[in-house]
Amino acid sequence: MGGICGFVDTAQRKNAEWYVDTVNQMAERLRHRGPDDSGVWVDAEAGLAFGHRRLSVIDLTPQGHQPMISACGRYVIVYNGEIYNHRHIRSELDSEVGTPSIPWKGHSDTEVILAAISQWGMEKAIHQFNGMFAFALWDRKDRILYLARDRMGEKPVYYGWAGNTLLFGSELKALVAHPAWRNEVDRDALALFMRYSYIPAPYSIYRGICKLLPGMILRLPLDSASKGEYTIWHYWSAKEAAEIGEADTLKCSEEEATDQLNALLRDAVKMRMEADVPLGAFLSGGVDSSTVVALMQAQSDSPVQTFTIGFQESDYNEAKYARTIAEHLGTNHSELYVASQDVLDIIPFLPACYDEPFSDSSQIPTFILSKFVRQHVTVSLSGDGGDAILLGQSRYKKVPRFFKKTEWLPRVFRSLFSKLMLSVPAALLDYALSRVILPLISKHSRPGQALKKLRRAAETLDYHDKFELYIKFISRPRSHANLIRDAGQLPSVFTDREGLLG
Repeated sequence: MGGICGFVDTAQRKNAEWYVDTVNQMAERLRHRGPDDSGVWVDAEAGLAFGHRRLSVIDLTPQGHQPMISACGRYVIVYNGEIYNHRHIRSELDSEVGTPSIPWKGHSDTEVILAAISQWGMEKAIHQFNGMFAFALWDRKDRILYLARDRMGEKPVYYGWAGNTLLFGSELKALVAHPAWRNEVDRDALALFMRYSYIPAPYSIYRGICKLLPGMILRLPLDSASKGEYTIWHYWSAKEAAEIGEADTLKCSEEEATDQLNALLRDAVKMRMEADVPLGAFLSGGVDSSTVVALMQAQSDSPVQTFTIGFQESDYNEAKYARTIAEHLGTNHSELYVASQDVLDIIPFLPACYDEPFSDSSQIPTFILSKFVRQHVTVSLSGDGGDAILLGQSRYKKVPRFFKKTEWLPRVFRSLFSKLMLSVPAALLDYALSRVILPLISKHSRPGQALKKLRRAAETLDYHDKFELYIKFISRPRSHANLIRDAGQLPSVFTDREGLLG
C-alpha cells in the first residue's frame, strides 16, 4: 500500500533538523501503510519536507527507496501506488533518449515516473501512466510543488493549509501530527456525511482540509509572485471518457463490444499481477471477484491464492459460493469464518482506520479479511468497483422504473403528496397501514416494511428530473439544516450536473 506525507512551510523559520523531526512524526503515523521501509527528504531553504512509508511490491532492493531524486537531479518524489505499464514506458524512454541511455539504478516504477517527467514534463508524462497512484513532486529548478492523483482515485491524497503551512498526506492522521494542525470539524462536510453516508471529495471532515479529486494535479509555485496560491486542474475526466466510450460502443455490435471488454479485462488483470512479492485475490463468489480470479487463473502457471470470509449467519454467508468458484477454477483457496463477537471486536479500530466518518457496513468484513489475507500474501486483487461501472447495483434499475411510473404526474401534485405523507406522524401512518389498509390488501403484508417503503417513496417523489431523483434515491433527502445546526449546503459530485468536479 505505502504512504506519503509532507508539508511546505512558507514562513520558513525553522532549521533542517526541525523539518526532519516533524516529517518523521508524520510518516510514523503511516507505518501501517508501509512497514518495509521509510525515508525523509527536506529542503529547509524552500521550507519543504517529504516523508514516505514503503510497502515493497516492485524492486525490493534499496534502489527503490523513497524519497527518490531523479537522475538529472531536478526532481524529488514521494509516491504511493503502482504504474502497471512502467516497463513499456521504460523501453519507450530508452528508445527516445538513445545512446547513452538513461542511467537506471533499479527496476522500480518510481524511477520510471521520475525519468518520464524529466524527459516529457509533468503534463505529457502523467497521461502515459496506467495505474493507481498518488505522488508529491518537487521541481528544484522552478521551485514548484505538484500533487497528483490517479484517474479513478484509487490512491488518496489529503491536503490543506494550516496557517502558513500546506500539509499533505495519504491519510488525515499524518496531517494531524504536524504542530500547525488545527482540529476544526467542518459542519458543512458533516452535513454531507449525514446525507450521503460518507464525505464526498473534495471535502474532508476537517475545515480547510480537502481530498484531491481523481484525475487532478495541484501546482504550488514557491515564489513571491504566487503568494502561496495553488492551482488545480483536470488532466483526465471520467465524464469525457464515458462519452467517448459510449460513442465508440454505438459503432460496433454487441458481440464486438463483448470481445473488446473481455480483452480489456484480461489485459488489466494481467498487468496487475506483476509483483515481486506473493499475490492473491479476494473471492466472494459474486460476478465481479469471480471474473477477476478467473482471468488471473487463466494467465497463471500455478494455482492462484484466493481468500474468503464466512459468517455463521446463513443470511450473510457467501463463502459457499466462493468455494464453488474456487473448486471450479482450481485455486489455492482459504476461508476464515468469524462469529458476531469477532465483528464487534473490530469496531473500536475503525475510527483510527478511516480517520473520518464512513458508514459503509462492508468496511468491517473487509478489515477482517484484509488482516487475514496479509498473513499469506502482500498484494491482493478484488472485484470492488465492478457494480458501479457495469450497472450491477439495483438502483440503476429501480430509479428508471420509478421515474417511468411517476413522471406523468404533474410535479405540483407529486410535491403536495410528498409533503402530505411526510407531515403525517410515523406512528399514525403505521397504525393506518397495519390496522386498516394492509388487512384489506393482503394477510401476509408486513406493516413495518410497507411503512418504510411508503415514506421512502414520499421522500423521493418530489423531484425535478431524473438526475435529482437518482440523487434523492441514493441519499437521505432531508434538508441539511434539519441534521446539523448552522450547516451550509456545499456543492458536490451529487449536485454537479456538468461533471466539473470529477
